[in-house]
Amino acid sequence: MRLDKHLHQCLGISRSQASLLLRAGRITVNGTIAKSGSLHVNEQDVILFDDDSLQTPGENLYYYMLHKPQGYVCANADANHPSITQLFDLPRADELHAAGRLDVDTTGLVLVTNDGQWSHRVTSPRKQCEKIYRVWLAEAISDETRKQFAEGILLRSETQPTRPAQLEIVTPREVLLTIHEGKYHQVKRMFAAVGNHVERLHREQIGELALDANLPEGDFRVLTAKEISLF
Repeated sequence: MRLDKHLHQCLGISRSQASLLLRAGRITVNGTIAKSGSLHVNEQDVILFDDDSLQTPGENLYYYMLHKPQGYVCANADANHPSITQLFDLPRADELHAAGRLDVDTTGLVLVTNDGQWSHRVTSPRKQCEKIYRVWLAEAISDETRKQFAEGILLRSETQPTRPAQLEIVTPREVLLTIHEGKYHQVKRMFAAVGNHVERLHREQIGELALDANLPEGDFRVLTAKEISLF
């Protein structure tokens, strides 16, 4: 579909009005300012108007919850490990992608879709979507660490501390951690910064959507309309 037609469907504006928005640099496609209404776009493109996602209701869009096991990468291809898309015995599974990745050794909730704009809403730093992780540690946790996390942790090679995070101590070596951003290897780096080591990591929740307790590891299910609308 042409970009100007997409803008017409999303915003209810004329083609000439769409051209004005494009010339003003207010439309981006996959992070790049788009200037031409003739640009071809599809369902997987992330199209933003002043940093707000634009999407028309479409067919052939799929949304899944996956209980990710260890040993799988969230990328669609990897030289050393299988992709989570191999867990989906579905036609065109290679067109799916993770809306927020987990490390190869991390388990838990992954949202999987072929809708690039919905995926952007899940992962955009502007949304500050919270993620809850269950963390097993090598060393006993202290209340001082909980206070440090609440103030923000300066990670190695970073110039700004993390956003305040909430740490709930379950046992001396098991905690629930809530973060509001998604830096590279953030959870592991946060505990390393306070002299501890993550032995096991499991994501339990993204925003208001929790991992289905009845979903076995390695399995997936379709998200409900209500769950999709959370993002």
